[in-house]
Amino acid sequence: MIIDDQEYLFKGKRYTIRSAVEKDADTLCSLRVQLDGETDNMDREAGEAYIDASGFQELICMDTAKRNNLFLVAVASGDIVGYCRCAGSELKRFSHQAEFGVCVARSFWGNGIGRELLKSSLHWADEQGIEKVTLKVLSTNDKAIRLYKTSGFEIEGVLKRDRRHADGQYYDTVMMARFAHGTR
Repeated sequence: MIIDDQEYLFKGKRYTIRSAVEKDADTLCSLRVQLDGETDNMDREAGEAYIDASGFQELICMDTAKRNNLFLVAVASGDIVGYCRCAGSELKRFSHQAEFGVCVARSFWGNGIGRELLKSSLHWADEQGIEKVTLKVLSTNDKAIRLYKTSGFEIEGVLKRDRRHADGQYYDTVMMARFAHGTR
């Protein structure tokens, strides 16, 4: 699905949120590796489950063509500094929901980019009639959990000892969902 470009100004920094296009693929494959390496909050370590430019082109084309998928990028000073996806299901029994994921470059944390990517995604979901948006978040990522709760998400469950990080420690994953008004 495609959305209209949205312009933002936050703390003196301008950025745009727009739908991903095929020409973003080269940047996205290197940015994903960078972002995975900047924080333990991501599912992958840097370089894991690598997607090359052609893989990103395919993903962007698929997300653009499907009504229940969305791929957004955040652009600041001409560079992509973050992105998010909502992936719906082709299965009828799950077609009322989409899974949300987001990442923003560490150097742009605190500028409202993640919040606006989330808001844009939720607005799109509401317009598409998607009744449930789900996500998974590392249990120690308190800032993200607070953001999700203030955006209408609730905790549905916790996957205990779901992840083992490079430090050898196990961490829980929190499963959250936001239901469209009147669908719960």
